Amino acid sequence: MAQKIKLSTIAETLGISTATVSLALRDSPLVAVNTREKIKDQARALGYIYNRRAASLRTSRSGIIGVVVHDIMNPFYGEILKAIESELDRSRHTFILSNHYDSVEKQRTFIETLLQLGGDGVIMSPAIGTPPEDFELAEENGMPAILVARQIDALDLPTYRGDDSYGISLATNHLISLGHRTIAMIGGTDQTSTGRDRYQGYVNALRKAGIEVDPNLRIPGARSKQGGFEAAVHFLSLPQKPSAAVCWNDLVAIGLMNGISRAGLVPGRDISVTGYDDLEEAAIATPALTTVWNGQAEVGRLAARALLDRLAGSHEPDGIHLIKPEMRIRQSTAPYKARQ
Repeated sequence: MAQKIKLSTIAETLGISTATVSLALRDSPLVAVNTREKIKDQARALGYIYNRRAASLRTSRSGIIGVVVHDIMNPFYGEILKAIESELDRSRHTFILSNHYDSVEKQRTFIETLLQLGGDGVIMSPAIGTPPEDFELAEENGMPAILVARQIDALDLPTYRGDDSYGISLATNHLISLGHRTIAMIGGTDQTSTGRDRYQGYVNALRKAGIEVDPNLRIPGARSKQGGFEAAVHFLSLPQKPSAAVCWNDLVAIGLMNGISRAGLVPGRDISVTGYDDLEEAAIATPALTTVWNGQAEVGRLAARALLDRLAGSHEPDGIHLIKPEMRIRQSTAPYKARQ
C-alpha cells in the first residue's frame, strides 16, 4: 500500500517549513502567489489529498456549507446556485445541496444532518410552513443561516431576494402602457412571501392605473411549464376575455404560450404574455418572452458573501436586502387587440 503523503513530505522536498505548506494549501495571503502555486504543484505531483476532517479539528471549521432550495430543476434556483458555488470556490468552501420540495420534514432532516457533519453555515430558500425553531436550531448550534428568494416574517435573518412587488408592477405597467385593461395573473401561491408580494405588485399597478381588480382574473397554483400549459384552458375560457397575462415566472409564461398556441391563437399578437426571472430560455422562446430580470446571480453571490463574512466575524445587518428588478421587453407583448 502506498505511503500516505504528509505536509512534512511536501515541505522536505521543497526545503521549506510545514507551516508554509499548510498556509499555501489554504490559499493564505501570507504566502506569495508564486510560492503557493509551486507548493500546490508539488502536492499534486506527490498525490497529496487535503484532509478536510483533520483541518476542521484544527480550525473548528469544516469548510462545508449547506444549501437547500425548493427544486434544482427550476432554472431560477440553478442560476442562484451557480453564483453561490462561484463565490464559495474563492474561499475553498464546498457545499452540500438538498431539494426540500416544500417538505418541512425533509428540510429539517437536512439541517440536522448538516449539524452532525459540522457544517459551517446554511443558505436556504425555506420550505412553505418552515417554523422559526428550525432556524434557531441552526443558529444556536453555531451554524448561521442566510435566506434567499423567500423570507420568514417571524425572523430577522439576512435575506437576499428580488423586489417581487416592484418587479411584477413593472410587467403589469408595461401591459397597461400597451392599452391592455383586462389582465390576468397566472400562477403563484399566497403561501410564500414571493407569491404574496408578486400578487400585491399586480394589484397595486392596476389600482394606480384606475383599473378595477377582478379576483376572477387570478389563476393561482402554476409554477412550472406544465402548470402554465394547463392553466391556458382556464385562461382562454374566462368570460372576461383577458387580452394579456402576467405570469408568476418564465416557466409558467412559456407553458401558457404553448397552450395559447395549441388553441390556435398567437402569443404576442392575439394575447400578450409576460414572464418573470429572465431565464436563459426566455430570450430564445417563440415568441421571445417579455419578462422581468430578477437578479438571481446577484442574489446567490450576495448571500454566499454574507455567509462567508459572518464566518469571518463581520456581517451585513440582518433583515431583507432587495435586488431591484429590470424590465426586458421582447416579442411576447404587443398593443391591445380585442379577442374575437
